[in-house]
Amino acid sequence: MTLAEIADVVGGAAHGEATVTGPAFVDTRAVEPGGLFVAVVGEHADGHDFAEAALGTGAAAVLGSRQTPGPTVVVTDVVEALGRLARHLIDRLPQVTVHALTGSQGKTGVKDFLAALLEAHGPTVATAGNFNNELGVPLTVLRATEETRHLVVEMGARGIGHVAYLCTVAPPDVAAVLNVGSAHVGEFGSVDAIARAKGEIVEALAPDGTAVLNALDPRVMAMADRTAARVVTWGPRPAAGSTPPTLAFDEVGSDDLGRHRMRLTWYGGGGVETASVNLCEIGQHQVHNASAAAAMALSAGLGLESIAASLGRARSRSRWRMEVRERADGLMVINDAYNANPESMRAALETLGAIGARTGRRTLAVLGEMYELGDEAGRGHRQVGHVAADVGVDVLVAVGAMTEETADAYLALDRGGEAVRTASRDEAVEWLRHNVSAADVVLVKASRGAALDILAEELLLAEQPPSEPIAHDQPDSEGTSNR
Repeated sequence: MTLAEIADVVGGAAHGEATVTGPAFVDTRAVEPGGLFVAVVGEHADGHDFAEAALGTGAAAVLGSRQTPGPTVVVTDVVEALGRLARHLIDRLPQVTVHALTGSQGKTGVKDFLAALLEAHGPTVATAGNFNNELGVPLTVLRATEETRHLVVEMGARGIGHVAYLCTVAPPDVAAVLNVGSAHVGEFGSVDAIARAKGEIVEALAPDGTAVLNALDPRVMAMADRTAARVVTWGPRPAAGSTPPTLAFDEVGSDDLGRHRMRLTWYGGGGVETASVNLCEIGQHQVHNASAAAAMALSAGLGLESIAASLGRARSRSRWRMEVRERADGLMVINDAYNANPESMRAALETLGAIGARTGRRTLAVLGEMYELGDEAGRGHRQVGHVAADVGVDVLVAVGAMTEETADAYLALDRGGEAVRTASRDEAVEWLRHNVSAADVVLVKASRGAALDILAEELLLAEQPPSEPIAHDQPDSEGTSNR
């Protein structure tokens, strides 16, 4: 598109002349040749300050709220203009099927599985990283071309109306709600409010679209009444008389690392099909993620046998989500530190406990703080401590002030485990360096702001620990720290 064409679509003013032939982008460390640099004014940086650098390294033009030294479309609201540009592109690509998904947890795992399934059947563009908000969704859409057949869009929300807006940018043909949990409950005010927000995605479907709903979640199933589209469900093997179409899964078993085998059964209305799947990703929750992705793919017309084969090859494309790595001496580190809420903490801890039980390794859970839980923060952190004790975690390393409650709850169940309280990431790393061995498996998990992914990397790079462990702080008789 020429600069003048872009200005016409977004209601802006074109300054200079240029033709944009590449995707839109916001990061000058990854310039898209011929692309459109989007200059966003953020809390810590003003994108306009980087416009000249973007143009100098290959960008064709800039979309901003003021003129820059090169070709620029000037608008009042850059993010709103970006959304209008993305919607314009979607309307010009009728051959693209838009697969949208939302949920309190599991979005990225399902998105990665679904992208792997769809790629076997046509050029596919999918959300990269966590580009799931009012900036990330249009940036994803604007990577589509005339060759694209499938667009996989992860949609996040931090309030009522957010998902509804994202659906105006990328109107879904297939829309899935994975679950309704407590993530961001501090911003929404209640879990019921989260359900209202997540359900906006099925309200956006046209009557010829498909809503894919989690049969295990009552709040999600209630969303069937909020759409005129066809409804497909997924969950455990349905009871006699269940109404198709539905995809059922049976868990057949798992290996020592928690990689699950399962059977999928598709009740599509025209008969029953079954297929076996061996997953590469670890954790029982991957059964749910893979089943949700399979239900979405079936809703788009893919065959079950092809889906099963692709699931057996699929691996995560996103960093720090149950990422298993091994140090040179044999120490196993599971880096799941991209984000956390009570539900995803439970899934990760159950996986750790299962690995310990199957392999005989000592298990250590390095847990950081969970953010955006509002009034539920204390209860959420205590829940996590109880889960860690219940699944048999041998050592809980609590990082940060809020995890004091996690450690207290873990010790209160008196299952024989050890709790180590640390005030910072660096303190936790120092303790771990001196107290883990090749026979251990360490889970690292926290909300993104805690940056424990760095801890996991430092632990993997650490030298062989010394023979003598270092002491760590213990509560004194008054219950306060000696630290």
